[in-house]
Amino acid sequence: MNACIIDGKAVAAALRTRLADQVATLPFTPRLVVVLVGDDPASTVYVRAKDRAANAVGITANTIRLPADTSEAALIARIEHLNADPSVDGILVQLPLPAQIGTQAVIEAIDPAKDVDGFHPLNAGRLASGNPGLVPCTPAGVMLLLAQAGVTLAGARAVVLGRSTIVGRPVAALLLAAHATVTIAHSRTRDLAAECRRADIVIAAVGKPELVRGDWIAHGATVIDVGVNRLPDGRLVGDVAFGEAVSVAGAITPVPGGVGPMTIACLLQNTLEAALRRREA
Repeated sequence: MNACIIDGKAVAAALRTRLADQVATLPFTPRLVVVLVGDDPASTVYVRAKDRAANAVGITANTIRLPADTSEAALIARIEHLNADPSVDGILVQLPLPAQIGTQAVIEAIDPAKDVDGFHPLNAGRLASGNPGLVPCTPAGVMLLLAQAGVTLAGARAVVLGRSTIVGRPVAALLLAAHATVTIAHSRTRDLAAECRRADIVIAAVGKPELVRGDWIAHGATVIDVGVNRLPDGRLVGDVAFGEAVSVAGAITPVPGGVGPMTIACLLQNTLEAALRRREA
C-alpha cells in the first residue's frame, strides 16, 4: 500500500486564502519589499512569483533591482533606508548574493521586526529559546504540512537530515517546541540509514538527490522532503528516492509540489505577522 501524498500545493492555496481574508479586514495594506541584486535567472523567476503571490492576497509587493556590481556598503545603506521607512512591513534580500557581498552582514543589517525570511540572529535566538519571533519560511511550511497530515508530534521520534541555519536547525527547534524527540543528522553522522530507520518522522534537507532510500524509512513513517535537485536529464527530484519511499512511508511529500509551494505562502504569513506586530508595538 502506497503512502498518503501530502499535497503542498493544496495546503499553500488554503493558507493564501486565509491570509487574503485576513488582509481584507485590515484598515491598512501590508507592504513587502524584495531586494534583488544582479540578474540570476532562478532568483528573478522566484522574485516574480513572490510578487504575484503577495499581490494576490492583497499585500503590496515591490522589488528593488540593483546591479550585480553593487557593493556591500551600498546594499546595506539601502536596507537601512527600508528599515527606517514606516510604510515597509517586510524586507527580504534575495539569496544568493554576488561574491563581493557578505551574506551574513546583509542579514544582520535587516531590522529583526521586518525580517520576513526569519534569518536574523535575533529571530534565530528567539526560536531557539522558545520565544516569539519571525520563523524561517520553509521550516514553518514543514510544520504546517505535518499538521495537515495529522501527525502527532508530541513524543514522536524525528530525524532532521541537514543542519543548515535556513532549514535544518530551525525545523529541529520547531519540532522540539512541539515536544518531539529530535535528532539532527548530517554529513559526519556515522550511520544515516540507521538513524532514519528509528524515526517516526524524517525531514530531509541536505541537497543531495535521492540520498534517502526506501529501506532507510520505517514502515508508516512520515517523510518530508525539502530537497530540490535538478538532474542532468532535467528532472527535478528531492533528497528522498520517492519511488522507493512511497511504498514504505505512511505519508510523504512529493518533489515538486510538496514543501516548495509552502515557502512563499509562509513568507506572506510572516509579512502579515510583521505588519500586525509593528502596529501593536
